Amino acid sequence: MTDRPVNLNEIIQLSSELNTVQDLDLLLDKILTEARRILNADAASIQIKEGDELIFSHVQTESIQRLLPPGQKLIYTTFRTRISHGSISGHVALTGEILNIPDAYRIPADMPYQFDRTSDIKSNYHTKSMLTIPLINNRREVLGVMQILNSKNPGPGGGSCDGDGAFTGSFDASDEMFALHFANIASMILQRAKMTRALILRMISMAELRDPKETGPHVNRVAAYSVEIYEKWARARGLRKEEIDQKKDILRMAAMLHDVGKVAVSDLILKKPARFTPEEFEIMKTHTFQGARLFKFRESEFDEMSAEVALTHHENWDGTGYPGRVDVDTGEPLEKDSKGQAVPLKGEEIPIFGRIVALTDVFDALSSKRVYKEAWAPDDVLSEMRTMSGKKFDPELVEIFFESLDVIRSIAARYREEA
Repeated sequence: MTDRPVNLNEIIQLSSELNTVQDLDLLLDKILTEARRILNADAASIQIKEGDELIFSHVQTESIQRLLPPGQKLIYTTFRTRISHGSISGHVALTGEILNIPDAYRIPADMPYQFDRTSDIKSNYHTKSMLTIPLINNRREVLGVMQILNSKNPGPGGGSCDGDGAFTGSFDASDEMFALHFANIASMILQRAKMTRALILRMISMAELRDPKETGPHVNRVAAYSVEIYEKWARARGLRKEEIDQKKDILRMAAMLHDVGKVAVSDLILKKPARFTPEEFEIMKTHTFQGARLFKFRESEFDEMSAEVALTHHENWDGTGYPGRVDVDTGEPLEKDSKGQAVPLKGEEIPIFGRIVALTDVFDALSSKRVYKEAWAPDDVLSEMRTMSGKKFDPELVEIFFESLDVIRSIAARYREEA
């Protein structure tokens, strides 16, 4: 049992907190954090069901995280496993029943499932107690599996770890009750978040039908890179955690829609395999304010940020970008230069979220293969990002980008292009 009282009022409060999160990835991280806190556990993972596979999409391990420098995130490899009764997670996904295993290394041989020690060996970790809970929606469909690992509560001999640092506690019937109640809440919120993500991806699919560059993996990578960079930028400025979490959630979705305005640009231009003429490039530039125009009737901070990102993600730090100071409704310049063109924004005149997406969008475009080009070599991409610091990109954000390369590479692996 947990080492402090946990009651239903706390669970209800948790449900309210989770309902403030909209984005799927951020929601899953929040669920894991709260599940570990309530059940006093060292590690947890969420595995999302897709077809006949489980995708290990989110993992947290407190004891390993503590070994990292402050602010550095635990890097893990996203992988898939086929659902079968032979694995613990697969058995729970197939039966829809909770499994409470006191010692993963001592599962009786006559059980249909056994613990795979491969991950423990690779990470120098020792899994002992395991609480595996199905995530089931109101249609009785299994959405995935949540695993809570290594209770930090005292073991039979007292203390939560033995002399070798292994966890000795286990989960009891009270933990199961709270875990099941929590999983029910998480499943409902997860279903809602998946619907929100699906609606956004449908909007992106419209752009993808017009422009083959706007793929689902591309926008997911750009959005995830953007959240990572924003979080470090915001922490360096001492922003409150509550504000950072709120902005991250909205940015994750707004960044996915950065190029949605391309639905208003002609196929003759979007799908042209050659370089644009000056006239065609001027038309292409309109996708910025066309995208912002989609969020004209703003009823939320999401609408405001989406419009801001769509409008400003092609502005350059040195003031050579576009569309500049324009009327979103008409596309006409609000302030003209000597050539009668809209005066571009520069430096910190460009909103921070536009500056971030400008960087992440270019990085992903250079790194990705497209029908009209091969992906650049990784070293060439990084060299170009350095070269563009202070020109196209905010120099501070470029430094944060390089500090975050390990996480960015793990994000790229998570959202690979389909073959």
